[in-house]
Amino acid sequence: MPLSANRFFLYNRLMKNFPHIIPVFPLSGVIYFPKTNLPLNIFEQRYLNLVNDAYNKDKLMGMVQSKKEGNSVYQVGCLGKISDYKKIEDGRILINLTGISRFKILEEISNEKMYRVFKVDYSNFIEDVKIIKSEIDTFSLVEKAKNFFRKNGLLLNWKEFEKLDQSQRVNTLAMIAPVTNEEKQKLLESISIKDKISTLESIISFYLHETGLNNQTIQ
Repeated sequence: MPLSANRFFLYNRLMKNFPHIIPVFPLSGVIYFPKTNLPLNIFEQRYLNLVNDAYNKDKLMGMVQSKKEGNSVYQVGCLGKISDYKKIEDGRILINLTGISRFKILEEISNEKMYRVFKVDYSNFIEDVKIIKSEIDTFSLVEKAKNFFRKNGLLLNWKEFEKLDQSQRVNTLAMIAPVTNEEKQKLLESISIKDKISTLESIISFYLHETGLNNQTIQ
């Protein structure tokens, strides 16, 4: 779908310097979002190469969830910047990735590296990098998330959580919620924050409803 004039302007202003060919780390079960942090323990040689190449270039790399079948991956992932980098004596590298923007994979690029490289597009995800001025109501979502986390025995520092901006709150909950990989991928692919809130609230409500049914006793 072609960009509107306004979205084209925003895209050029906010994303024109993002690389369109990026090294990508496919990893099953690990999904992260813009404005969240992902610590990674890198030990496999091809990904050591990827991280070192990215760190020495522009510190940018992509993460995408791999599918169960063969080498296929989901179409939407997240571009991150290596914000912390530490080499360990045993050869491992510990890094922290800070999420910047989601991307859509257009095609895989053949290369001589051990790792995979993709051509990507960011135009669907302008909201990831622009400042959201309007207040977004996250009260209902957060209250349900507190209940959901408590029922699953998960602890979260809610006081610190409240200090995050609204998009960070939603992305953090989407990233750490105890839901399936497919559900997290659905959240990652939600275009707007309002879509993401609606989807996440619906998923959590489903689990709470199922828990309620399972806890009922037959009289």
